[in-house]
Amino acid sequence: MNEHHKKNNRTIIIIILVSIIPFVYAWYLAENADWIGKGTNNGELIIPPITTEINEFVGFDQFSQQNMAEIKGHWVLINVITAKECREFCLQAIHKTKQLRLMMNKELTRIRRLVVIVTEVDNKMAKQWWKEDTRLLRATASPSLFQKLKSIRKADIPEGMLFLMDPFGNLMMQYEADFDPYKVKKDLKKLLRISQIG
Repeated sequence: MNEHHKKNNRTIIIIILVSIIPFVYAWYLAENADWIGKGTNNGELIIPPITTEINEFVGFDQFSQQNMAEIKGHWVLINVITAKECREFCLQAIHKTKQLRLMMNKELTRIRRLVVIVTEVDNKMAKQWWKEDTRLLRATASPSLFQKLKSIRKADIPEGMLFLMDPFGNLMMQYEADFDPYKVKKDLKKLLRISQIG
């Protein structure tokens, strides 16, 4: 009789737990809605991350030479110019990173923007590409940096490609040429929330 009573008690406890657990879980998700998407990235992780050195980014103009040190200790959005001319698609990608940084609100001080030029371009023509983008840093890629970028893609780097570099100089995420700035923002917000650096 005692054994039968214990069995009944166990059954009642199991039924109560099975009834309560879904409600507790639903309540937790309602209170922590941003937790739902934490397991997904919109960009592609670079595994393993590719480490860069500050001297691999050669300032393209005087402003960039004077301010290139700003990329150290910051999260950096890197647009890559692969052709002699930055056409409409390329210009749009650069503009999207400008908008993206502004969308980060109070976190924007933790982020820098950089254009890396991997081919020879005409200085006068290049000035037209970013004439109204006064805070954009411009760099020529050293041969070693160019090889690192190519090793990530295992092919030519498409026009408008975006890379994300962490405050330690690691290229750690990449986005296709037609990237959506809102999706990049979502990834960046997660990274900045969990990161104590930059």
